[in-house]
Amino acid sequence: MNLESLRAWLECYRLAWEGRDSDAVVRLFSEDATYQETPFTQPLRGREAIRQYWSRVVVDSQEQIGFGYEVLAFAEVTAIAHWWASFVRVSSKGRVSLDGVFLLTFTPEGFCRELREWWVRKDQ
Repeated sequence: MNLESLRAWLECYRLAWEGRDSDAVVRLFSEDATYQETPFTQPLRGREAIRQYWSRVVVDSQEQIGFGYEVLAFAEVTAIAHWWASFVRVSSKGRVSLDGVFLLTFTPEGFCRELREWWVRKDQ
């Protein structure tokens, strides 16, 4: 993994989220990946759990999605990225903005093995 590969991974993540594509996002993770949405929730384990989460939280619940990011730190297989997103909730039509941080760990092949995130939400 190098900085260029990390940026390409984040760009694919952006496209998957904005495209509401749970299949595309799952391809970014290793088979044994963990995905922890907040520090107080149990991590999702494995691609199928990540797919189910994305289908419920993104595909079924969000529209008009925008996502951006910047790499804050990168060393070998670990990265920290600042990210921001906005979307409209399907159920209420209310706009939501998120600002967060990813802590990412990658396999040598470039798949994400661990995603931990911290974020703050603003309802508009």
